[in-house]
Amino acid sequence: MNENFMKEEPVLPLITAMALPMVISMMVNSLYNIVDSFFVAQISEDAMTALSLVYPVQNFINAVSIGFGVGINALIAYYLGAGEGETANRAAVHGMALAVLHGVVLMVGCIAIMPQFLAAFTDNATVIDMGVRYSNIAFSFSLIIMIGLVFEKIFQAVGNMKVTMIGLMTGCIVNIILDPLLIFGIGPFPEWGIEGAAVATGIGQIATLGIYLFVYKSYPLRISLSRRYLTANAALDFKLYAIGIPATLNLALPSLLVSALNTILAAFSQSYIVVLGIYYKLQTFLYLPANGIIQGMRPLIGFNYGAGEHGRVKAIYNTTLVLNAAIMLAGTAICLLVPDVLIAMFTDNAVTVEAGAQALRIICAGFIVSAVSVTACGALEGLGKGAPSLVISLLRYVVLIIPAAWLLSQYFGAQGVWHAFWLAELLTAIAAHFVYRRYSK
Repeated sequence: MNENFMKEEPVLPLITAMALPMVISMMVNSLYNIVDSFFVAQISEDAMTALSLVYPVQNFINAVSIGFGVGINALIAYYLGAGEGETANRAAVHGMALAVLHGVVLMVGCIAIMPQFLAAFTDNATVIDMGVRYSNIAFSFSLIIMIGLVFEKIFQAVGNMKVTMIGLMTGCIVNIILDPLLIFGIGPFPEWGIEGAAVATGIGQIATLGIYLFVYKSYPLRISLSRRYLTANAALDFKLYAIGIPATLNLALPSLLVSALNTILAAFSQSYIVVLGIYYKLQTFLYLPANGIIQGMRPLIGFNYGAGEHGRVKAIYNTTLVLNAAIMLAGTAICLLVPDVLIAMFTDNAVTVEAGAQALRIICAGFIVSAVSVTACGALEGLGKGAPSLVISLLRYVVLIIPAAWLLSQYFGAQGVWHAFWLAELLTAIAAHFVYRRYSK
């Protein structure tokens, strides 16, 4: 994608061309999450509970990799838009080196804390054992995740979304195929149970990285990953973290939220913890496509902002907001029409299905307005405004919803937790509108 194309192509076709490959890959990725949980649920409800409790830490690892990748993406796109190719190369190389360091630290640290982390939420020895067995394998691939995400963000920053689509889809398809084979020991494959799900995920991540390395080595790219750019540059590293840390926290905050809500719900019934875990698996099928559009938007906003095209930045934001609202409208309709069918994919416990269906009907009231905060966060990250983006996420995932969930649960039980979702989304959307207007000028 050349400079004239990014600056002159009509906005809607431009966003579509950039976002569609990512939306497709995100949809496949969300399908993988659902399929992964579906097969784990066939082992037992304890296995599904273990997966739900591991989710916050697993999400944190992904948050660090994606969030820091956002910083790399934003700087590369900005410097390319400003015509500073050498600085863009240096940002990519420094980002890769730091990501490798992050991967090693997270792998060791997260594996070490899991027994104590799981014991904080349940005294069920079977659940703790399954959670530890799953996480020990899944977290061993943290370095692969980090390197793969850096390549993903580099390809996105130069406008090559098809490569990331192919890479992500390859990994997800490999994962989906291997899940039942390794969990249940079909054919010549060993029966590994919940460990099989973790191995399948890791092999899928290796497949994705393999695609990226092949393309990078085989085809010319506007970004060069050369060791000659790995020289001390504290100012550049600071910029990477100035965008990457808020973006990481934006993505990590759901982990804090899930852990807090699990604590509140545990006072009522373990079934509600299962319902929350199922909801977060289902909502990926909605928010990942929206995130695909955000990923298509982010380099466009960064490039045009760096080139001084502020009118196009506004048009790109408004178009993205409409597209995301349309996705949320579709998700709302599905959750209202067939909530019991969605929950029943993960459990055959009638009580859990009924409770989950009721939860979906309540939570989905906040989907449409959430498009404002989701789009505003992504746009601010593309502009390099990490701190304002973090403010929106703090409101959405901590400041509003956790106190509201606790307070409402005192009067309405678990139902109060579900009502806290739409209330927090509404208030955050109002705040996000004004924050974006203030910091996008």
